[in-house]
Amino acid sequence: MKQEKLLDEKGAARFLGLSVYTLRNWRHQLRPPNYVKLGGRAVRYRLDDLEEFIEKSWVRRS
Repeated sequence: MKQEKLLDEKGAARFLGLSVYTLRNWRHQLRPPNYVKLGGRAVRYRLDDLEEFIEKSWVRRS
């Protein structure tokens, strides 16, 4: 199985340039990026999911 890089919510927020508060709100609204809860409480984000979220968030102007 591939070892994946997981970030806690502070690390994910820092990576995305957002606040932890924003990520928490998005989770409660079931918005991306994807996350996993370990042990029922510990929220973690896969680095691949965060990078995919950034790619999909680009606004393309014609």
